[in-house]
Amino acid sequence: MKKPKIRMTLVDRLGTERCHRGHKIGDSYDFDTERGKVCPMVMHVAFPYIDILRYGGKLPSGKTGEFRFCCPDADVINVFRLEKEE
Repeated sequence: MKKPKIRMTLVDRLGTERCHRGHKIGDSYDFDTERGKVCPMVMHVAFPYIDILRYGGKLPSGKTGEFRFCCPDADVINVFRLEKEE
């Protein structure tokens, strides 16, 4: 079974401080080939969700109709969207 491609995209920022890793709204990353470019704190949060998507599970969609999660830095709070690419 081939694992599906997963894309992470920074879609919003709720905090008041800049990202220490330099991520900006609109940045998008392929999990398989670009995960080294993503902040390790974000990857720590994202990995369980990515595992769910990769092994056939579904993530809850919020009021935007898509699954989003936040980085754990309380001053930055970058909001990322995860998408399984078909």
